[in-house]
Amino acid sequence: MTVKRKPYKTYPEAFKLEALRLLEESDRPASEVARQLGIRRNQLYKWKEQMSQKGKVASSKRGRPRKEGQSEMATLRQENKRLKEENEILKKAAAYFARESK
Repeated sequence: MTVKRKPYKTYPEAFKLEALRLLEESDRPASEVARQLGIRRNQLYKWKEQMSQKGKVASSKRGRPRKEGQSEMATLRQENKRLKEENEILKKAAAYFARESK
């Protein structure tokens, strides 16, 4: 019942830097540059903001960065807790539908 969403498209850092260079050096509007590159206009602005804040654009690594000291054990504990909660929900749903069918 969960809908799988389309995976994010990732771009190499060289592509991002080239897109920002085109945005800065050309006299064309950002929407036209984005259309030419096949990306969204706001993606250009996002990369530009990352460049100004961090001095580099974000890498194409996916997902949230790991917290300092977060071990595999902590990750497994979080997953175990989530699975237990899901199991409890399923038990309650099964009991509810069993009671409904009588």
